[in-house]
Amino acid sequence: MPELPEVETVMNGLRPAMEGHRFTRVETRRGDLRIPFPNGFAKRLTGRRVQGLRRRAKYILADLDDAETLVIHLGMSGSMSVYALGQDPKLGIFHYKRAPDGAGTGKHDHVVFDTDAPARIVFTDHRRFGLMTLIETDGLDRDKLFKDIGVEPLSPDFDAKFLAAALKGKKTPIKAALLDQRIIAGLGNIYVCEALWRARISPKRLARRVKPAEIAALVPAVKAVLREAVKAGGSSLRDHKRTDGELGYFQHHFAVYGRAGKSCPHEDGGTIRRIVQSGRSSFYCPACQK
Repeated sequence: MPELPEVETVMNGLRPAMEGHRFTRVETRRGDLRIPFPNGFAKRLTGRRVQGLRRRAKYILADLDDAETLVIHLGMSGSMSVYALGQDPKLGIFHYKRAPDGAGTGKHDHVVFDTDAPARIVFTDHRRFGLMTLIETDGLDRDKLFKDIGVEPLSPDFDAKFLAAALKGKKTPIKAALLDQRIIAGLGNIYVCEALWRARISPKRLARRVKPAEIAALVPAVKAVLREAVKAGGSSLRDHKRTDGELGYFQHHFAVYGRAGKSCPHEDGGTIRRIVQSGRSSFYCPACQK
């Protein structure tokens, strides 16, 4: 599943095609994704202007000029491709290809948006675990999709004081605590493994036993790895690609993730090991992560 950096990358790629522009045509090519589309979904979007794009956890939010928000979740394998329909130089900066004949008519192309950028945006999802819906903007925080989501890790609210309070008394491993979306929004398996390695904390350590000095190192490690991944366009391991069709390349900078049996980059490190925690692979160095 795309994690925070991949979703942020897709959102940034959508900006020149969506932000400040109107939907001139919207087509849904089936009745549902993970959930059914709202009644009149395409009609309600047609003619609406996108006032701004933002991200909440792993959701992309497009605030519209009619007090509603288009909510997009990429699911496990969803992607959004942007094609230029004209010669607009703003789109050209992002090197978007001109829309080929039949763009948006593929077997797994489920939603097509045309905007007055002019651009075509195609949502493709082989597994249909993605989601699109419309929610009143003022009620987003109370909606079932968002009401229990935790703090944004790149926000000022995520600091050592917050994390210390969140981990206090927790008997779960630190990795499980960091992956809990009710505590921290958008963190996923890859970046938690990488951040724990940077902070030299074992993923097996109980959350309540992480010391204040280690928490003080972990918070900036989380922020740094996320920012570096966003700058690199995310990690392309399976399905993730940018809106221009190019792959992210942060996977080439992994220190531990997917590197079981290889040497740890730390000078005092050993051999990277893979274990399974709650059904997910954890990669760490037992020599330098205690």
